[in-house]
Amino acid sequence: MKAAFLYNFVKFVEWPFTPGAQEGPIEICMLGKDPFRGALELVVDGKTVNGRALIIRHIGDIAAARSCQVLFVSTSEADRVSEITKAVRGWNILTVSEINRFSERGGIINFLMEGQRVRFRINTKMAASAGLTISSKLLQLAVVRPDKEKD
Repeated sequence: MKAAFLYNFVKFVEWPFTPGAQEGPIEICMLGKDPFRGALELVVDGKTVNGRALIIRHIGDIAAARSCQVLFVSTSEADRVSEITKAVRGWNILTVSEINRFSERGGIINFLMEGQRVRFRINTKMAASAGLTISSKLLQLAVVRPDKEKD
């Protein structure tokens, strides 16, 4: 289910226009151990978004994420969340994770479980600082915290 969400996030996010940024495949990178066990590759296989193919890259180093449009941070990287979010700050990368409080710690989209349902929280301030525009349709589906955003 989370793999399908990742694919759909790409359809509802706009990256800033820079020379060459709108060409070639859209790279969804995974940092750390793969929690999807190959399901993400199956979900995006043969699919395109705005005429661009989607590819999955497994990376072991944060510097390798520079060419990614989406960076999924695995729970195996939980101890390095602050380091990772700080390293990519200012890059035009949609960061996503299921690590507890990821969106409060500098990430953009945080998967949450509500019972058996997969939900997500969006840190709009971090998305804006990454130069990303998130569709109002996606924002409407996000979990809204009752208190003021601390992000």
